[in-house]
Amino acid sequence: MKALQLIVALLILVTIHEFGHYFFARVFGIKVNRFYLFFNPRFSILKYRPDKGTLQLIGWTDKDGNEKAWKTLKVGKEHPARPDGRQTWRDTLYGLGWLPLGGYCDIAGMVDETKSSKDLASEPQPWEFRSKAVHKRFMVMVAGVLFNFILAIVIYAGIAMHWGDRVVPFTAMTEGMDFSSEMQDAGFRNGDRLLSLNGSPLDAKDYSVAWDIVQPGATVDVLRNGSDTVSITVTERLLSSIVTKGKDYQGMTIRIPVVIDKLMSGDPAAEAGLLKSDRIVKVGNDTTPTITEFMPVLATNKGKNLPFTIIRDGKEMTLDVAINDAGKIGIQMLSPLAIFKIEEVHYSFLEALPRGWEIGTDRLSSYVSSLRLVFSKEGAQSVGGFGTLGSLFPDKWDWYSFWQITAFLSVILAFMNIIPIPGLDGGYIFFLLIEFITRRKPSDKVLEYANMIGMAFIFLLLIYANSNDIYRLIIK
Repeated sequence: MKALQLIVALLILVTIHEFGHYFFARVFGIKVNRFYLFFNPRFSILKYRPDKGTLQLIGWTDKDGNEKAWKTLKVGKEHPARPDGRQTWRDTLYGLGWLPLGGYCDIAGMVDETKSSKDLASEPQPWEFRSKAVHKRFMVMVAGVLFNFILAIVIYAGIAMHWGDRVVPFTAMTEGMDFSSEMQDAGFRNGDRLLSLNGSPLDAKDYSVAWDIVQPGATVDVLRNGSDTVSITVTERLLSSIVTKGKDYQGMTIRIPVVIDKLMSGDPAAEAGLLKSDRIVKVGNDTTPTITEFMPVLATNKGKNLPFTIIRDGKEMTLDVAINDAGKIGIQMLSPLAIFKIEEVHYSFLEALPRGWEIGTDRLSSYVSSLRLVFSKEGAQSVGGFGTLGSLFPDKWDWYSFWQITAFLSVILAFMNIIPIPGLDGGYIFFLLIEFITRRKPSDKVLEYANMIGMAFIFLLLIYANSNDIYRLIIK
């Protein structure tokens, strides 16, 4: 199920990314030879030729350059090329590959992973990429990144409009937070109530709060012991200590009071006279303001009869309760959703768009700031490949989670592609900027060698990232 969700997400992201290149190529009259979702080494699952009106199932090219297919279907009328030579959608071969690691838009007259400088030895044609003005080529190359970021904003806006926001405000977290050992080493204490970050009140609707709090130099104000305001300045050490913890790591969680929702007939709690809505605050000599303290106390006092201090209708009282040999007393505790004041925000279409922009830009900022960790020992060890990406998805299909993760992957894809590494969109954009500044166009040979070096680097990075996944799964 995780793999299926990752493949569907990649299908969406790759389609939008490559369509960005395709769209602007078509706007500027540039021919697109092939438009492929996923890669197709040796054979393709589907190949559609508008000029012939045919759909090939399992198509390949033999050693003599002849096109073969397991089955060829006629799927409509033929759409021959325009007699005036103008390039249209009908001049493109559309295909679906079998290797779900990406996709490509084969643009005529451009050195890329499908063509070398030798393939461009002929005279440039007016419908080729290399014949167009630098600003048009720039728009074609930046379009993939642009479309991916727009997609993320649209998805986040859709999430806001359909689901809205349902959060517990920090001001309603009356018992404060529980913090991991790393957070406690940084100065936080269990029971601290979060007040502000760098002088601004914290907003639970802010998706990046947990990340922003652990940034080096951040100043977090907390309310401690119900009355003391304490300022904590975060150091680099905290971020370094948590970067390898994985996606399931939680630096802080809400402390939940022990409030009874249901009692099991015949079990110790019911026999002792405890009632629904009673809040348990003490067991024996141990104070138990939240579940964090309550459960360990029960576990260490199995088989004992102890006085339980409770609050009922605002008054404190004590009842003797027998803890059974399993460390239970027979209660079901009230859900946090029923305890805390929940803030629900619903967005109209016009309100959802700026909310989508806010979340998208926030996620991009958080992701960019986290990349510096890759250059540390801990960060390099945390780099993952497709296994890591797949692990982001839940075990069961959940549309809310799927769209949240897909939007975030779209943000990642947009930023990673803008990095100026030859072979990525950012590499081409880098050379186009040089051309724009110097008024000199790099030769096709230079672009070819740069592309080869860049692709080798990307390939090695993929091997390293996926090797980390294998190491964590099998060895570690």
